[in-house]
Amino acid sequence: MRLGDAILDACLCQTQAPLAGDPACTFGLSKSQALLAMAELRPWLNEHQRRLWACQRDSLLLLLQGPDCAGKDGVIRRVVSAFDPQGIALRAFRAPDACARRHHFLWRYRRALPAAGLLGVFNRSHYEGLISDPLDGLCREDELPARLQDLLAFEAQWNERRLHPLKCYLQISPEEQKRRLLDRLQRPEKRWKLQASDLQAHREFEQRQARWSTLLAATHTPHAPWYIIPAEHRWLRDWLIASLLARELERLQLDWPDTPAPFTADDLS
Repeated sequence: MRLGDAILDACLCQTQAPLAGDPACTFGLSKSQALLAMAELRPWLNEHQRRLWACQRDSLLLLLQGPDCAGKDGVIRRVVSAFDPQGIALRAFRAPDACARRHHFLWRYRRALPAAGLLGVFNRSHYEGLISDPLDGLCREDELPARLQDLLAFEAQWNERRLHPLKCYLQISPEEQKRRLLDRLQRPEKRWKLQASDLQAHREFEQRQARWSTLLAATHTPHAPWYIIPAEHRWLRDWLIASLLARELERLQLDWPDTPAPFTADDLS
């Protein structure tokens, strides 16, 4: 059903060279294996997420980052859709608007953290404040060390509130990104997602990846580790993330709460 720990741990960030791995890696697995496993895994994920919701004790946060076209939306459609939508707190973060820019860069992310019992999903995250903001002219380069310390302090607080993060960086090559951008150009159902900034980001692919590599290494911590997900094969990307979620739910050892009923069967007579 879920992938074994050896494969999942192979995705842990290697701080010496976080993005040196092969984004087209398959670990010797096949698409047919993935489809069968996902069919079995989805009902299991759904039940254990409902246990999480019923217990109202812990929360999970799936944080999705990666270059344009890496598949963040696809993970939400094909993996997160296995869960009961009533127990999900999903947020997609774009460039900060005028209101957000009046506050500390972490303000909108603090407000979006999932409450106890929920699975939170961040499509992009507070890490954009150290990658996109300086490139977009929203902060100065000399502000980044202080922002990094604020970000690390923010994540260090999660353990106290029983929030369990799963930080996933979806890795693709510039060649694969170009292929996916060309596919979007040719298909109306995908073309609407394109923005002029996507072209600039593609031209700056290596520069942005270098920034990400430094940031991933600096923010890979025992209480909030990064997983680098080879994302050129969608079936493997989805199976890896579903398996990581399953492992986190297993670790919580959730069961249905044994709470006394507020009334008896006789009361219904």
